[in-house]
Amino acid sequence: MASTGEAIHRAALVKAFDESRTGVRGLVESGVSTVPDIFRHPDPYASVPLAPHGVSLPVVDLSLPAPLAAEAVAAAARGWGFFYLVNYGALVPSDYPGRLLAALRAFNELPAPERAAHYGRSTGGGFSYSSNLDLYKSGAASWRDTIQVMLGPSRADAGRIPAVCRGEILDWDAHAAAVARALMAMLCEGLGLGADTLEAASCLEGKMMASHYYPVCPEPERTMGIVPHTDPGVLTILAQDDIGGLQVKHTDEDGASYWVDAKPLPGALVINVGDLLQIMSNDKYKSVEHRVVMNLREEPRVSSAIFYNPGRRGDSVFYGPLPELISSENPPKYRNFTMAEFLGAFFKRDLASKALIEHFKI
Repeated sequence: MASTGEAIHRAALVKAFDESRTGVRGLVESGVSTVPDIFRHPDPYASVPLAPHGVSLPVVDLSLPAPLAAEAVAAAARGWGFFYLVNYGALVPSDYPGRLLAALRAFNELPAPERAAHYGRSTGGGFSYSSNLDLYKSGAASWRDTIQVMLGPSRADAGRIPAVCRGEILDWDAHAAAVARALMAMLCEGLGLGADTLEAASCLEGKMMASHYYPVCPEPERTMGIVPHTDPGVLTILAQDDIGGLQVKHTDEDGASYWVDAKPLPGALVINVGDLLQIMSNDKYKSVEHRVVMNLREEPRVSSAIFYNPGRRGDSVFYGPLPELISSENPPKYRNFTMAEFLGAFFKRDLASKALIEHFKI
């Protein structure tokens, strides 16, 4: 437990870092040769072993006949909560998501004064650029900077999005939505539900993009890119470059848990189930922990995730296990709640705290 003096000192360091307005990229530009204390994680990679050689996330091929693709999506969501998606070219132009990632890299590598003009923790206008969304709550900051853009139900003011990546962000929103719609239909079929069940519950309407930039790190063993966490929403679509660093916690049939490298697979998107879909499926699909470790290459990593959530909000709109899945043989494992309560519970915690779903268990 940190002393009061240590806490005050740390708070001052955090404030000074934040007020530099240039993020972790700014630290690298200043020539730091060690990881500053506020970014140091106590033994960050010791808790769970790495996966045995040859263990990898499942791959779902969207060019398969529709019933086979749907079966593969549901099996991956049940057994892993994560999968690679390949051959989705019928839904997305061939130059995406590559164009998006290149544009995001270009923004993060603008001269410091140009980036600083966009830096801030306010999400006014539906856009923010800062380092560590939980910077003032977490015990140790992570080595990344983030652009966050609200895409739905109301879209960010386009003028707030930096011009260098504005068009690509807005284009990717439309392309990724086509992928999300197809996946949600297949996930519904895997539960024995009508293909439009999740879409009818407005699960395609609430959308938030978080695009992360992980600068080269002088001491990669002392910090993390993102701490272990689960995603709160229904579904996440992740585009990543070829650098690597994402790891997924998997528990095998024998009950052994380990971290699996989600190594970049050329042309693949990474898809994962969020806490809300685990709840809505009454534990048929699972939301699992994942993290980003620091890469050893002398090159920064860029990724971009879109988190899909219900867009229908209000005090009279409740979410919980889908009624069609509940019976005397399969009683609800979670209580119902509003999205205001759900998101309130998420934002009150730091990213690394216990999975959100525990808060709603019956």
